[in-house]
Amino acid sequence: MSSETIPQIQHIINIPEIIEPMLHEKCCIYKVPHHVLKLNEDAYTPKFISIGPFHSQNPQLNQEKQKQRYFHAFWKRLSNKQTLALVQYKAFLEENRKNICNCYSKQELCTDEKFLEMILLDSVFIMELFLRKVKESEQENDFMFKTSWIYKMTQRDLLLLENQIPMFVLEELHRGVLLVENNGCNSNKENCVSFIDLAFKYFEDYYPQKLISQKLELTQNCKSCNHFTDLIRYTYLPREIQVKGVNPSKSFAPFRSEYVLRTATKLSEAGISFEKLQGRSYCDLKFKKTPILSWFLCLGCVPCFKFVESKLQIPHLNVDQATECVLRNLIAFEQCHYSEQPFICNYVSLIDSLIHTHEDVELLVDTEIISHELGSHAELATLVNGLCKYVVVTSNCYGKIIKEMNEHYNNWWKHYMGMLRSVYFRDPWRISSTVVGIAIFLFAAVNFLRVIGVFRLK
Repeated sequence: MSSETIPQIQHIINIPEIIEPMLHEKCCIYKVPHHVLKLNEDAYTPKFISIGPFHSQNPQLNQEKQKQRYFHAFWKRLSNKQTLALVQYKAFLEENRKNICNCYSKQELCTDEKFLEMILLDSVFIMELFLRKVKESEQENDFMFKTSWIYKMTQRDLLLLENQIPMFVLEELHRGVLLVENNGCNSNKENCVSFIDLAFKYFEDYYPQKLISQKLELTQNCKSCNHFTDLIRYTYLPREIQVKGVNPSKSFAPFRSEYVLRTATKLSEAGISFEKLQGRSYCDLKFKKTPILSWFLCLGCVPCFKFVESKLQIPHLNVDQATECVLRNLIAFEQCHYSEQPFICNYVSLIDSLIHTHEDVELLVDTEIISHELGSHAELATLVNGLCKYVVVTSNCYGKIIKEMNEHYNNWWKHYMGMLRSVYFRDPWRISSTVVGIAIFLFAAVNFLRVIGVFRLK
């Protein structure tokens, strides 16, 4: 058969011969999928300032004048040598325009002639903002810091998945221009503050770990973060993953239907207690039990027998008005970019399994696992239960933990021991009344046996 007679696509349907891939392999900044966006559009949409191309045409987010003010302020920081570096930075943007565009899921937004000018202005705005955060003396008379709602709203907007600039673009600006920000920085680079350090300082309100030593170590291990949403996700990951990296075959197990956990109140009734962990990332959960002694859970009510308890150890989570926004954006980012490493999705799903009613929330609040600033426990339950809607995962990093807890729950002896502890040994008053009740029962039994002649005192 000759080549002329071989059917071609154009002979069947009129479509282009070459079609660009839906997403470039370097894509890391996504439009939130529509089915997720419609659940709570406000959680993914900036409210004060737009960064990058996705929301640049929204007139309600037009902070062009403020960005220009910050550009002038940034220019004044620079020496003559540094201003030349800024010229070189603009050339860097022009040379890497294609690479920058490839980072966005909607590349058609990058074809605008003012795209690079927008990236330049936004990059300098972020850099000036971060530098003022480090030096409190520069925050005087700056409404971006002195007006509380603007400061918090800007922080929130810079975390949104749709409101990002690639990290390598910002790092290039910092590396090329700001190495001389501190006196003597060129001669002693140990005095220089890295861009990652600046970012960590700015987003400190969202940082789940408060230990300074861990924070310094984290800044050395998160060089591969794509943008600020990715940076915040990194701080949520288990400590071992932050240090050693991800090994999907070891960190995750295929998702199964039995990986659904009982509620907090059900687990408590089965003798599983909840313990707050300090200074750990949110995803760093542990389940601890003593293999043989866990069969005698009722002893765990005695202070010196606390090691007998089966404990689910969870880092403390404070839920405020921004928590839903942060978690929804991290989940959306994982769904688009880290579908094989769904740490945040698995974490939120586990918390969702623990909480069904306000009684579950009350138990977790009483054990200091969760604190919140919402109107009621029921409102928190509704918030948590809505986070995982339409979220699809095929693997679970807590599969072993959930399996062990479900086995504990389904063991009838441990279940009844847990109920015994819950009913009769929950607090000192119940313990004392139980002991008194047992003593009275034994005294009555001895008297009865003595009366009927079965037992006699000599």
